[in-house]
Amino acid sequence: MADLLRLLLRVAEKAANVARVCRQEAPLFQLLVQEKTGDDKNKKFVQDFKTLADVVIQEMIRHDVGVKFPEMADFINGEESNKFENGLGESVTVTVCATEEDTAVLLASVLDGDHTAASLLARAIHQDPESIQADTDGLTVPLSPSELGIWIDPIDATSQYIEGREEVLEEGRLFPSGLHCALVLIGVYLRSTGEPVMGVINQPFNYKDPAGGGWKGKHFWGVSCGSINVCSETRPKAGPAGGLSAVLSSSEKPMVKEALTSLCGPDKLMFASGAGYKILCVIQGLADVYVLSEGSTFKWDSCAPHALLRALGGGVVDLHKCLQSSSGAEAELTYHQPRTECKGADRWANHGGLVAYRDCSQISRIIAPLKGKL
Repeated sequence: MADLLRLLLRVAEKAANVARVCRQEAPLFQLLVQEKTGDDKNKKFVQDFKTLADVVIQEMIRHDVGVKFPEMADFINGEESNKFENGLGESVTVTVCATEEDTAVLLASVLDGDHTAASLLARAIHQDPESIQADTDGLTVPLSPSELGIWIDPIDATSQYIEGREEVLEEGRLFPSGLHCALVLIGVYLRSTGEPVMGVINQPFNYKDPAGGGWKGKHFWGVSCGSINVCSETRPKAGPAGGLSAVLSSSEKPMVKEALTSLCGPDKLMFASGAGYKILCVIQGLADVYVLSEGSTFKWDSCAPHALLRALGGGVVDLHKCLQSSSGAEAELTYHQPRTECKGADRWANHGGLVAYRDCSQISRIIAPLKGKL
């Protein structure tokens, strides 16, 4: 497990570098932000280059993990399909090839012969990142890779990534939107039970290097398996007695906003972009809970941060199951089984909404004012 964690930290940093390169290199940045019109409108790769960036990151992670742990290869899943149609109507399957040159040739076929952009992207995919510092020595977990599956969200909060607003983050303060909300999420779960047992979060745009001016990232990780609970973050200190803070989506239902305003007070009800970032805010202690009443998140959004919360003594539960039950124990989200009555991505949605929390005593306090209203 320590080897797997080190690998996931490394590939998450590679992914973060790809995300940064797509914004820093002019030929890629133009594709990222430009919506073509007229005859070019049907060219999917241009119209949705952000999806290609997502797919490239996803397939890079899938490739690197599959090479090191081949027994996991069939259980590495992500948000995106890796099939694209280029301007000639040809279907191209995006994969990571053995060499940078071969990957560049494949990407050029998706990018209608844009060899400059394809070469820049291929170089980022095949470039080894700087060494990642993580205190994983002595981490022993009695699990085999053959027991595990992986969920990847290559760039969570894509809209914030595209918009690209820069914020200077301050310690202990939640910033509702900006590049920092865009996260690389890699979650590991037990195939047998669906429990999240390991998570890696990379925040590619954490701060700007004062020397070079380029963006630098920050990584977070956690392992939770039985009695073993280890996290890169420390458990935040408890807030004032009786106080409770919550983070929501700005598009949350008015009745939920009203109920939680009554519970928390207007100053303790916050809003932010990106499901992954909102759960990260709970992990960091910037909010006590994240509440979502809609089934608009997916397994790839929640698996990685869920593992970190478990390592800190918290978790992520199905909101609607909690509303129907007096106990949240049986409502914990799992990651191994699709909803067979649904199709496509909806099979893996967190249909009942969710509550992410650091302390299980917070669940009943959150659920009480929402009962009978959803």
